[in-house]
Amino acid sequence: MSTHPSKDGRYEISVCGLDLMLRPVRIDDETPTGMQIAEVAGFAPTPQITVLQWLAHGLEDVRPTETVSIRGEINRFIVAESDGSWRMIIDGIRYDWPASRIPVSVVRTLAAVPANKGIFLVDPDRGEVLLSEGAELDLSPRGSENLVTRVPTWKLNVQGVTLTVDTPVIKVRKALELAGVSTDQGWHIYLIVEGHDKREMGLDDDIDLTTPGIEKLRLTPKDVDNGEAASSVVRQFRLLSADETYLDSAYPGWQAIVENARQWLLLPEYKMPAGYTQNVVSLAIEIPPTYPMAQIDMFYLFPAGVLLTGVPIPATEASEMIQGKQHQRWSRHRSGRSVWRPGVDNVMTHIALVESALMKEVQ
Repeated sequence: MSTHPSKDGRYEISVCGLDLMLRPVRIDDETPTGMQIAEVAGFAPTPQITVLQWLAHGLEDVRPTETVSIRGEINRFIVAESDGSWRMIIDGIRYDWPASRIPVSVVRTLAAVPANKGIFLVDPDRGEVLLSEGAELDLSPRGSENLVTRVPTWKLNVQGVTLTVDTPVIKVRKALELAGVSTDQGWHIYLIVEGHDKREMGLDDDIDLTTPGIEKLRLTPKDVDNGEAASSVVRQFRLLSADETYLDSAYPGWQAIVENARQWLLLPEYKMPAGYTQNVVSLAIEIPPTYPMAQIDMFYLFPAGVLLTGVPIPATEASEMIQGKQHQRWSRHRSGRSVWRPGVDNVMTHIALVESALMKEVQ
């Protein structure tokens, strides 16, 4: 609604400080100067006073002797002491702010960002970084602070299925349902977080997706029955204690066999990620005699991994006979940052490499 003079011939405008808490004031002139606006806001007319017209989109500087019309529908003015301005870009619109720091909550009010949208700092190195509502943004580094707003989403890998959800907290049960996993079957459910031990979760537990390093939910059946008596599980050589603890938990039916003087770790019920014709295979990993000083290399599948698309998978042409079954060899080798580290790498980290190699072909 346009501003009209009151009975006493004065006009009403709204003024605020850097907190954007607007309050009404009256002014005599319908085309006041920046100095007049500063005076009715309670400031002495000094060069250190900045007056900004707060528009529907953006800010406009009003110099002390410059006049501005208050006949329009939006007559909001920010008045503050300042000896400079700092620039930020919000969704492509420039804002010159009279302070080197600004609370994120003030950014939201200033740019009229809806409550369902997050405010993201576009960082050249880290990409879009979601800013906490209680945080304060430092505008002093050289260059504009580029901000974008959008409805935030979070990702979670559930047994090879990547979910994109619009809530920062999700129930384990809901995550499984979204991934198409039956919640009626008995599962051991583990939350894998980078740099931490895996944590067993229950169906009604919450997963906070804002936690740094969350990678995936991993499932293993509580009761594994491959048609053989438990006593037939073969363990012909020992692995590291940490390996065996991990395997007992994640792959209870694991076997350790020696064949033709070669040591093989077998996971008879290894679940393949979506995108392959086989849902479950037998995974074989050769364990060198001098492990863990010697690295674990490559892996073998029976039956062979075949993509639903029919596209051939490179470096899987060779095969190896293990327990009378022709296993497909995946020639995947460590290099660069993934080089083998004795004392750090083990069976668990190699299985993570296996998962990565399998996922790479279907992503």
